[in-house]
Amino acid sequence: MTLMPVPYIRHATDDDEEALGRLDRVTWSPLHSVQPRPRPPYEPFFTERFGPRDHLVAELVGVVVGYIRLGFPTPLACNSHVRQIQGLVVADEARGSGVGRALLRAVQEEARRRGARRITLRVLGHNTPARALYESEGFVVEGILPEEFLLDGEYVDDVFMGRSLQGPAPGAVGS
Repeated sequence: MTLMPVPYIRHATDDDEEALGRLDRVTWSPLHSVQPRPRPPYEPFFTERFGPRDHLVAELVGVVVGYIRLGFPTPLACNSHVRQIQGLVVADEARGSGVGRALLRAVQEEARRRGARRITLRVLGHNTPARALYESEGFVVEGILPEEFLLDGEYVDDVFMGRSLQGPAPGAVGS
């Protein structure tokens, strides 16, 4: 029996910019993106809005294979107790190895550490694998915008999901 390596999750650094940008480009798909396919010259991965501090990175055997981006859903002070996952990417070759789940669990802990009471996300309705992962980690559908996007000639729902960060996370000891 071959043991799968365990994903190592860490905060991003400035040195991750090239690897994360490349990962973002090679994993682009209309399954999970409403943006057009990236074309050269490429925009920087880190921006004023989202820097290394807003990203957790997954490594397998020292190679960057995924990231998750955590931000605020709005700039309003009255909404500052909520964090939003604003991107989750896993390299094709690392899918099914627990990277996405490890990132999702780590970002919930990071959101708690930063004082969040809730965490939300948006996912395209046709992204069944992502929706199943989120549901298995305690996220529930909180709203749907039907036919919000026209992607490759098909109308696709925008699904809002969320969960409380009060109490133990799914998968935690005692949950």
